[in-house]
Amino acid sequence: MVNPGMILNERYEVVDKVGSGGMADVYNARDLRLNRNVAIKVLKQEYSSDAKFVSKFRGEAQSVAGLSHPNIVNVYDVEDDDNLHYIVMELVEGITLKKFIEKKGRLEINEAIGIGIQIAQGIEEAHKNNIIHRDIKPQNIIISKEGKVKVTDFGIAKAATSNTITSNAMGSVHYISPEQARGGYSDEKSDIYSLGVTIFEMLCGTVPFQGESTVSVAFAHVHEEAPKISDLDDAIPRSLSRIVQKCMQKKPDMRYENAAALIMDLRRAVSEPDGDYVVLGEVMTDSPTIRLSDEMVRAVKDTPRKVAAEDRDVEGKELLDEDAMDPKLERILKICSGVVAVIIVVVLILLVVKVMSPSSTKKEEKKVETSASPLPSADVNLVEVPELVGHTLEEAEEMLEDSKFEYTLEPQESDEKPGTVVEQDPKAGEEVEEGSSVTVYYSKEEEGVVVPSVADMTVEDAINKLEEMGLTVSESNGREYSKTIPEGKVCGTDPVSGSTVKAGSSVRLIVSRGPKSETTTMPDLRNKTEEVALEKLADANLSAGTPSRAYSDTVPEGRIIRQSVKAGKKVEMGTTVYYTVSMGPKNKATATPKATPHYTYEGTVTISANPFEYEGDSDTIKLILNQDGKSRTVFKGKLSYSDFPRSFEVTGWSENNGTITMCKGDDLVDGSWNIEFKKVAQ
Repeated sequence: MVNPGMILNERYEVVDKVGSGGMADVYNARDLRLNRNVAIKVLKQEYSSDAKFVSKFRGEAQSVAGLSHPNIVNVYDVEDDDNLHYIVMELVEGITLKKFIEKKGRLEINEAIGIGIQIAQGIEEAHKNNIIHRDIKPQNIIISKEGKVKVTDFGIAKAATSNTITSNAMGSVHYISPEQARGGYSDEKSDIYSLGVTIFEMLCGTVPFQGESTVSVAFAHVHEEAPKISDLDDAIPRSLSRIVQKCMQKKPDMRYENAAALIMDLRRAVSEPDGDYVVLGEVMTDSPTIRLSDEMVRAVKDTPRKVAAEDRDVEGKELLDEDAMDPKLERILKICSGVVAVIIVVVLILLVVKVMSPSSTKKEEKKVETSASPLPSADVNLVEVPELVGHTLEEAEEMLEDSKFEYTLEPQESDEKPGTVVEQDPKAGEEVEEGSSVTVYYSKEEEGVVVPSVADMTVEDAINKLEEMGLTVSESNGREYSKTIPEGKVCGTDPVSGSTVKAGSSVRLIVSRGPKSETTTMPDLRNKTEEVALEKLADANLSAGTPSRAYSDTVPEGRIIRQSVKAGKKVEMGTTVYYTVSMGPKNKATATPKATPHYTYEGTVTISANPFEYEGDSDTIKLILNQDGKSRTVFKGKLSYSDFPRSFEVTGWSENNGTITMCKGDDLVDGSWNIEFKKVAQ
């Protein structure tokens, strides 16, 4: 049992519980060694007692610990403490994408695209390291308070698939890929399918498939086509609808080849919402279409309900395993397989009869001669294929739709203007059956260069890689703080990695300044009472160590003689400061006569507004105190963007309140700050 105040492995102090999932409880904790807050995910008891699961869980989590990416929740450590098994992770303050969707109902189009790109970027990084998530869903996406999107729970899903999932199954099955629902092999394209479902939910406010049980939902993922989101909401661009449609293809080979390709199309969806660059493959190329009757469809759809009714005592305990299919789902698939088998036999008999007839043979001969589609029977409508070559894609699509043709768009290299039809099949003027498919070949745009990721490289290596890609590198580098990339190495680019730019474009490198430490200025504790010293340390976000005591002939009893950190020095917040308290003179007779108390008026002002506009900006800062009708400069020094917010100690003329104004260089900064003073005996 984990409780607040408990210290795990003599390092992590549990602060409080922040959440609970299907397999683990999540706690906010303090890393006492590195003095930072972390999230700790502790496996629930039913999983901790399974040695096989724990072993698999540890292996997966350790492999994920090697990932470092802005869109992935970093895993710092995997630990054991008695029978507790837990992961130490980056603490991200924010809400899950699921709650965000529930709060907003549905997201704005560009908002959904932006979130989708960031999720895909995290998935792409994992896939590069041969790590498959297997459980992409809004519940596993966190949006930080700063708007950063981070994917969590990498590696946990794989360990979970070998165990029975109960309460968590219903949440995951809405996003499961068809191959996972069958219990088959899952790879990178399974994550792309689940991301497609997630984008669908962001845009529509609901998941594409719903049902009364996990079996019926899984069945829908395997057998039913998801509705096109452009049909549900005509405000959603056609390109974005086709992106989601491509992600959610039943066959993995028909989905995006990788996350990078998906990112490219999502970026284009912002600038070209009505573009026709998303290519969807045909579901079948050489097989006859087999249609189920309405009665058969209803029978199949009703089956999950019947199964659920028969097995109410085990409903919700479906096994999602890599090697085994759910028994209920297997029964349903067998029923469907039987129905389809009967239909195929009937179709084959009809085909044999047709082939054996003389008229059929003649038609086949004519088919070979004309290289066109098989001639239909006399009562079939024949239509002429329109001339498409030379027209724009938009014009060609309109002509085909008016003539009720299906069509497939194929880009190809050409000297013609991008988006111009250069070839078609069948040719213009041929007579084919109404509703036939026409393949349209059009001139594609000149392909750009995708900016590669050069994060964690030296500047020299990054320049070499970018130049190998046909890009130029700007002479001026930007600099940013980074928690994950060491100082001096590249932490990003402008444009960002994954962007498509023209060959020869200039790319600016962003170089890491290392982690940004939160610093404070060490106050002067000397000659202060211990009570005042403790107040000053607390105001500066510093910790007080156990004080020592010593005799002093010059510092009155009960006041501070010395401190472990020099006054005025910048130190990290939370630093422990030790000090020595005077016990007065050892020989009272030789003590210096006690002087008349002298008082000062001291105050502290914290300026949270940053007078600088960008990182790297610096200038002379001057603070002016206005009190009791008087004014004077109380601080003057060279400061920069990273020095704010900052606290300043100020000495006044009285206990009355005053105001502080600021100058940057020779310019007066807008605004003023109030400051209170306390009377302090010296």
